[in-house]
Amino acid sequence: MPFPTDPQAIDLMIAFPFKKAEVYAFLRAQAKDGETSSGEMAMPAGYMFNDVGDDADDDEDVIETCLAAMDAVGVASGLFNVSDQSIEAKRRYSDRIHLSLEVDPNDIGGAVQAIRAAHADHDLKAVTSFPAGCNPQVPISDRRYYPIYQTCVDLGVPICLTAGVPGPRVTGDCQHVRHFDQVCIDFPDLKVEMRHGGEPDEALAVKLMLKYPGLHYCTSAFSPKYYPQAIVDYANTRGTDKIMYAGYYPMGLSLDQIFSDLPNVPFRDKVWEPFLHANARRVFNL
Repeated sequence: MPFPTDPQAIDLMIAFPFKKAEVYAFLRAQAKDGETSSGEMAMPAGYMFNDVGDDADDDEDVIETCLAAMDAVGVASGLFNVSDQSIEAKRRYSDRIHLSLEVDPNDIGGAVQAIRAAHADHDLKAVTSFPAGCNPQVPISDRRYYPIYQTCVDLGVPICLTAGVPGPRVTGDCQHVRHFDQVCIDFPDLKVEMRHGGEPDEALAVKLMLKYPGLHYCTSAFSPKYYPQAIVDYANTRGTDKIMYAGYYPMGLSLDQIFSDLPNVPFRDKVWEPFLHANARRVFNL
């Protein structure tokens, strides 16, 4: 089928509108450049995006703002980080809000306890982590992540890890795609999703996905016109069940922009349904 008129997409990286300077304050402690450290560039990768969008208003019902944006383009449900807001959103829209938990492996015991509690209390669907955003940074194959990986295996919960050169002006070797080779060897039952492109090593990402059944990729933080060619080619051939849709609303891309560009991605007809929702439903047990 061509791009569907009613996509019913599952967005694997979405959030409610927020005040960017507050949410991204943690990165200013690492940044050395004036634009980031001073807060002049409130969104730390803002130089990469034409329009990072407005902050939420003080009196705005951001849950309804987000759901309206989803409805306008055909996003059926999304993966949101656990917060008071997302818990309230799940109360209002139980079938449309899936919950993930962001962890920092510098606090190994605290992270494991938080994962187990969120899984018990909130039907946790994923764990997420930003290795280059941790302070200090933690390589993907570092021992500090290993208890977290084993906890994810025990609970049957996938982990989403940022891969490749980070957009914010912090170092990124900790996120090099090569780290997934060791992790997938050591945790063959772990379901892993690479976020944020894996560039400039997307070809290596494809090789590792061919090698490891549990390794997957989502298109978060990329406008569809910039999806890496290696990823499009892989989705069209042997990787139809490995590549999943994720956006970047409201961090750096609007849903209107994403879904205006999506039909122009040269996916084969067979790819759209797995890419937009079927793969996510299977891998994340939605």
